[in-house]
Amino acid sequence: MILRELETYMELDLFKNKIILLFGPRQVGKTTIIHSLLNKIDKNYLFLNGDESDVQESLSNTNSSQLRLLFGKHKLIFIDEAQRIPNIGLTLKIIADILKDVQVIASGSSALEIADKTQETLTGRKFEFQLFPLSFKEMVNHHGLLEEKRNLEHRLIYGYYPEVVTNPTDAQKIVKLISNSYLYKDILMLDNLKKPAILQKILKALALQVGSEVSFTEISRLVGAEYHTVEKYIDLLEKTFVVFILPAFSGNERTEIRKGKKIYFYDNGVRNAIIGNFSPVRQRTDIGALWENFLIAERMKNNFEEVLNRRYFWRTTQQQEIDYIEENAGKLKAFEFKWNANKKVNFSKTFLRAYPETVTEVVNSSNYLSFIGVE
Repeated sequence: MILRELETYMELDLFKNKIILLFGPRQVGKTTIIHSLLNKIDKNYLFLNGDESDVQESLSNTNSSQLRLLFGKHKLIFIDEAQRIPNIGLTLKIIADILKDVQVIASGSSALEIADKTQETLTGRKFEFQLFPLSFKEMVNHHGLLEEKRNLEHRLIYGYYPEVVTNPTDAQKIVKLISNSYLYKDILMLDNLKKPAILQKILKALALQVGSEVSFTEISRLVGAEYHTVEKYIDLLEKTFVVFILPAFSGNERTEIRKGKKIYFYDNGVRNAIIGNFSPVRQRTDIGALWENFLIAERMKNNFEEVLNRRYFWRTTQQQEIDYIEENAGKLKAFEFKWNANKKVNFSKTFLRAYPETVTEVVNSSNYLSFIGVE
């Protein structure tokens, strides 16, 4: 089994009188990581599947006495697909407040489904974790640096979903199945969305604009939908861990773009499935976008602790740009991404004059390991 780094962080937060919530898209291994964790701690745990009707009935509109009977002597409880259970937020609150000797771990396939149901009731009573597709670092730990470096171009095309990684010969078929399964079916069910064709068009527009600034107004024109519809669908895609947004950085310069945004995919394979392009790296005209998406997504995956890094891109009205910026305690780091290790890069003089203390770095195909947390 490929060990997930998140498991260590979750283990550290067990039995601290908090409910543990694990979010993440389908097929990333949430159930696997929780079973692994609980087997390590105590094999005598109780597993409850929120898809089952009797579990839904037992965990909704209940009280502490009924919960005690349900749990019996078990002190570790795993509730999978917790968002399927009516009033799950109130049930988890009862456990946190009254059944203090019981540790519950609840999982859900989207922040939208479960977080909205537990936000108010579990204030101050929960630890939240997010599980993403496998990372370069986790695969290095699994089979070594040399092997994973050899697989880099394959990862850029097919991504890091566990089933894709463990079945490389069927990678294209599997990533297409994953994309169609949760990008369309599950997302549309979440908010009773009635226009899958528009969602598909929005996804394709976002996939083709990776690395470029995104305009909701332009997308609404391209796909033939109203602005608020585009905004709603993209918000839903973000809450279901399909994409994430990188806002524009702005200090004091008048020419800086202040309200811009870039949108990236958590997984390169999903992005490529959406546009239907699985051509190898050497045949790609979008290798720059693939490389940028890969690097920023890997950086996101490694952020297990709540580090105070704020993430941005930077651009001026004169089209000067910095690919990626991190801010921590007022200190800036600026990064430019280039697949070609021999390509010369000059950072914007306008940016460096405005922020002279900034640390700069070019990340390319020969020096990327430290950026993604391997060295």
